[in-house]
Amino acid sequence: MKRFIGFLKKEFYHIFRDRRTLIILFGMPVAQVLLFGFVITNEIKNVKIAILDHSKDEITKQITNKILASEYFILDKNLSSDNEIESIFKAGNVKEILIFENNFAKKLEKYGKANIQIITDATDPNTANLIVSYTSAIILNYSNRLNVQSNVPMQIQTKTRMFYNPELKSVFMFVPGIMAMILMLISAIMTSISITREKEMGTMEILLVSPLKPAQIIIGKVMPYVILSFINAVTIIVLGMYVFGMPVQGSIPLLLAENVLFILLALSLGILISTTTDNQQAAMMKSMFGLLLPTILLSGFIYPIENMPIALQIVANLMPPRWFIIIIKDIMLKGTSFAFVWKETLILVAFTLFFLIISIKKFQIRLE
Repeated sequence: MKRFIGFLKKEFYHIFRDRRTLIILFGMPVAQVLLFGFVITNEIKNVKIAILDHSKDEITKQITNKILASEYFILDKNLSSDNEIESIFKAGNVKEILIFENNFAKKLEKYGKANIQIITDATDPNTANLIVSYTSAIILNYSNRLNVQSNVPMQIQTKTRMFYNPELKSVFMFVPGIMAMILMLISAIMTSISITREKEMGTMEILLVSPLKPAQIIIGKVMPYVILSFINAVTIIVLGMYVFGMPVQGSIPLLLAENVLFILLALSLGILISTTTDNQQAAMMKSMFGLLLPTILLSGFIYPIENMPIALQIVANLMPPRWFIIIIKDIMLKGTSFAFVWKETLILVAFTLFFLIISIKKFQIRLE
């Protein structure tokens, strides 16, 4: 028994001496609980809306103030005409537009009915449903209070319109997210493993003493994955279009060019991972744990970034898939041109250059 207890103590000592084991045992559960606890929520916060008030009377002002007084909505812009609706949705900031009909207060007083149209960006159908539900609940609450003060029953009717995804198909949300996740994981993992395999087997030294320059070696290693990942991207787009009915409203050449840019970004990240690891297993672990969860949770793929705490929103802005998903949704669903996605494209270019520069600095010609 004493030998067994001694053996048991030795195992505990080994565990407590290994920082990586302690991080896995205690750090990861805490991080995951905090991350999932803050990210996974059925609430909405700070949703930017626009208002088109054709009436501009006291009742419409009261309804607007009641909506904005909640923590759920922020006024982004007051519109002056219906012609601005599509352009403001394409800009990407506004998720909902409220339209008050002409003579709203007069119709409510004379006929007992008045209409508010709720138009929502439904590229993310789950969020769109939540936004409509919250807005309708606030308007209903105001209507009920109005009836308490009035002898004549009044009804404020809401008419809902879902922009870009009228049938609220969830596949419209999942195809761009899955594309980002697959391209990020496959490109980064395969690149990091391919280069690390050469280092682990000792064949990288042979390549480095060959007539090829280090840059040519790296390009030669990653070029096949550029082509194969591009084929994956095209396959996902085709499946989305012809199997799931995902539209492509915008330019297909622009869509493919953005995919190539994101593939290059993922490959540059894979190169960076390979420069910090010496074996394939470590490269795979870093790629999986460092890319999979952040891509799912912090890219806006499933959970709206606006609902997250400010700290996580800042981290989400550092996730390249977040900007790629915005680009893909804008091109495929909204039919936007490069003029609407140039900022997100520039961010992806900046990420790519950053990862490449860091990789070049870390890449050692003589391996230790």
